[in-house]
Amino acid sequence: MQPRRHFLSDCALGLGSVALASLLNGGAKAERRDPLAPKKPHFEAQAKAVIFLFMAGGPSQLELFTPKPELNKLHGKPIPKSFIDGKRFAFLKGTPTVLGCNRTFAKHGDCGMDLSELLPHHKEIVDDVTWIRGMKTDVFNHGPAKCFVNTGSAQFGRPSMGSWLTYGLGSESENLPGFVVLQSGPRGPRGGAALYSNGFLPSTYQGVPFLKGPAPILDLKSPPGVSDQQQGEFVEAVRDLNKIRQAEVHDPEIATRIAAYETAFKMQTAAPELMDLSKETKETLLKYGAEVGKPSFAGNCLLARRLVERGVRFIQLYHTDWDHHGGAIDLGKSLEQVCKETDQASAALVKDLKAKGLLDSTIVVWGGEFGRTPMGEPRETIGRDHHIDAYTMWVAGGGFKRGAIHGNTDDIGYTVTDGAVHVHDLQATLLHQMGMDHTKLTYRFQGRDYRLTDVHGKVVKELLG
Repeated sequence: MQPRRHFLSDCALGLGSVALASLLNGGAKAERRDPLAPKKPHFEAQAKAVIFLFMAGGPSQLELFTPKPELNKLHGKPIPKSFIDGKRFAFLKGTPTVLGCNRTFAKHGDCGMDLSELLPHHKEIVDDVTWIRGMKTDVFNHGPAKCFVNTGSAQFGRPSMGSWLTYGLGSESENLPGFVVLQSGPRGPRGGAALYSNGFLPSTYQGVPFLKGPAPILDLKSPPGVSDQQQGEFVEAVRDLNKIRQAEVHDPEIATRIAAYETAFKMQTAAPELMDLSKETKETLLKYGAEVGKPSFAGNCLLARRLVERGVRFIQLYHTDWDHHGGAIDLGKSLEQVCKETDQASAALVKDLKAKGLLDSTIVVWGGEFGRTPMGEPRETIGRDHHIDAYTMWVAGGGFKRGAIHGNTDDIGYTVTDGAVHVHDLQATLLHQMGMDHTKLTYRFQGRDYRLTDVHGKVVKELLG
């Protein structure tokens, strides 16, 4: 059997010819064969990257963002039957009673946004944020609802927003994935990997989860005894063989495989440097509330900023335990704890991006899959059920209005009275700010064209500056 080098040198696309072709074409990114090479948007973009701070479980807008004095007056009284006729809830049955809120609120900033005592650090960013208080969704169970926000469909198997954006725009990073997922909290979100799946798009566009601990990316480290030079030679050899096969069958998954090997090789150097928070100043760590070597939502927010600096297109942070029904997880100490874990770092991320001149080109989204009902649940501790008809999210940067409050709800926070923004509308608006027309960002699969917003959604111009 001939040595590997002799075999490769005899091939039409040997290492030398590949290197020459790369130089003549300006490198792998310029060849446009890399599926993650940067692509032109449909029109001029206002933003280059998205950071989605996903509060998995459904934060209670009534305890955080929308004080309702009338709700407190009606505490303990049965909700009118007209409110619940034809409605479905996850756990409420019969005629539930109204649950008041015992949290203290105050207005902050020039915009006069209401914030509860549970979010003391959010007051520092109120005038940098668009507050959407009329959010609506269609799905009231956690897994499908998370899937709906992330993929535009309640059915698992569709591409996620990060996958759509990297498919449409590629990535500015040459040594990191275009779509990165960071998780914190006691467990992963319901729905799991389907929430950041590539669906039917080529697998190069799937979200890459970075894990806790010293090895954030599985199977990235070279085996013991393999030098960097040997690893580089192996990657080059596999690339050559894959390119030969690609020229024969034109399978897009082979291009994905080539890009994955090359990105993984570059990440062996880039990933450890990225994850090393010790290079940040003590002042920065204190602002976020992050600790070197201790995985947390705060650390993930700081990593998100570092990923944006390195050209990553879409960064998704999941933080769990926002499902406050009562029982073991309630609106008392449980809600206080999860707010404490996320409040400071969420605000610090916006302030840090602004200080570094990155907020104008980065969209930061905060919110969950739905909100909570004005009615309480008859449990041993205080809780609220899932609510899809009125809840709050916020967006900062990327051309969204600063210090704007959009939408209102009725006196008890049950329905949106004006300024409704459906999940598909928010998705369409986020894509628009990234320079993409949500009706044209499509992919043909099984005989039809699919898109993130399905056949729905409109750009909400009122949210934009």
